[in-house]
Amino acid sequence: MKLQSLETFAIAPPPPGWGGRYWLIVRITTDSGITGLGEVYAAGVGHGAMQAVIEDVFARHMEGETPENIELMSRRAWSSGFTQRPDPTVFGAFAGLEMACWDILGKMRDRPVWALLGGRMNAGLRAYTYLYPADGAPDAEVRRFWIDADAQAEAAAARLAEGWTAVKFDPAGPYTIRGGHAPAASDISRSALFCERIRGAVGDRADLLFGTHGQFTPGHAIRLARALEPHDPLWFEEPIPPDDIAGLAEVARATSIPVATGERLCGKMEFAAVLRAGVRIVQPALGRAGGIWEGRKIALVAETHGAQIAPHMYAGPVEWAANVHLGVACPNLLMVEAIETPFHEALVSGRPRVEGGFVEAPSAPGLGIELNDAVAAAHAYAGDRLHLEMQEAPCDWKNGNAFAGGAAD
Repeated sequence: MKLQSLETFAIAPPPPGWGGRYWLIVRITTDSGITGLGEVYAAGVGHGAMQAVIEDVFARHMEGETPENIELMSRRAWSSGFTQRPDPTVFGAFAGLEMACWDILGKMRDRPVWALLGGRMNAGLRAYTYLYPADGAPDAEVRRFWIDADAQAEAAAARLAEGWTAVKFDPAGPYTIRGGHAPAASDISRSALFCERIRGAVGDRADLLFGTHGQFTPGHAIRLARALEPHDPLWFEEPIPPDDIAGLAEVARATSIPVATGERLCGKMEFAAVLRAGVRIVQPALGRAGGIWEGRKIALVAETHGAQIAPHMYAGPVEWAANVHLGVACPNLLMVEAIETPFHEALVSGRPRVEGGFVEAPSAPGLGIELNDAVAAAHAYAGDRLHLEMQEAPCDWKNGNAFAGGAAD
C-alpha cells in the first residue's frame, strides 16, 4: 500500500471562532482507496502558502511511500534542506500528514491508533476546558467576561457542575510581538483575584490552570507566580517566551507552581531542553510538534524527567482525536485540552466526546473520525489573516489589559 494523493482544507469555524480563525485539515488517499485525516496547527504564514508547504512536503517526502514508514518520512522532513533542527513550518506540515498515516494504519489493521502505540493505559482521559462566556451573550457582556473575576468564577462553577475537574483561564493581559514584558500592576492583582474567586467557586473539586502565552520576562513572571501561589494552581503555563530556556529554569526554580509549556515547541529536542530546565508538564500541540509518533517520543522523554504530558489543543477536531489516541497510550498523561462546540461536532463524524469531564478511549479503527465534506465546503476560509495573531501594541499600563480567550475577530 502506497500514499497516493492529498487534499487540503482550510476551514473557518463560525464566530466566535473557538479554536482559531481557521483549521488546516489534510486527507491522504492510498492506492488501495483507504483515506486518513490529519491536522496542521503550525500556521506562521497565510493559509494558501501553508497549503503549498503541505503539498510540497507530501510530494517530496511521502508520496509513493508506505504509510508504515513513519520514522523514515519524519527523518526526511526533519532533515529537509540540510536543517535537522526545529522548523515549525516544515515539521508542522509533516505533523498533519503524519496523523493521516496513523489513521490509515489503524484502518488497515482494523484497530484504533492507540492500539498501535503500545496499547491502552487509560480507559478514560481527564479533560480540561478554558472558561468561555455563555453562548449568545451580548457583546458587552462578552467583553466584560475576560476581566470579570466573578463572571469567570460563575462559569467555573457551571463547568464543575457538568463534571469538569480542571479549568483554564488567562487574565494576565494580551500576548504581544514584543516578547517578554513587565505586566501592569493591575494585571497581577486581577490575576490573583481570578484565582481567589475561581478557587472559591470550585474549592478542591477542580484544579486551576493558569495560562499566560509566554508574555513576561523571567523576573516579572516570578512576581506574578508569587501572587498566584496562595491559591495553588495546578500549573503556570508558558510564563516566558518559548526560546528562553535559561529564563524558564529561573522561573521553575523560583515558584512552587509546576511550570507547563509546549504549545509553540517543535520536536523532541526542544521538549528535552525545557524538561532539563525544570518544566514538569509538557503540552505538545501535535500539529506543530511533529505528529503522533513525535508526541509519543516527547511523552517518553518527559517520563524520564518525572514529568507529565497534557496535549495542547487550540485547533479543530482532527488534532483533538490525535491527542486522545496519544493520551490513551501514555502512562504519564495528566489530562487533555478540549474544545466542545457544535461546529467541532459537526465537522467530523465519530469525534471523541467529553462527558462528565472525561473522554473514553475510542474503539473505532484509525482515529475513528471522518470529515463531513459538505460542512467543510460550506465553511471554507477565504480571508488573508493567520490562524492566530499577536498584538503589536504594547502592554497598556494605564488603562488595563484583557485577553479575549483567543476568539477570532
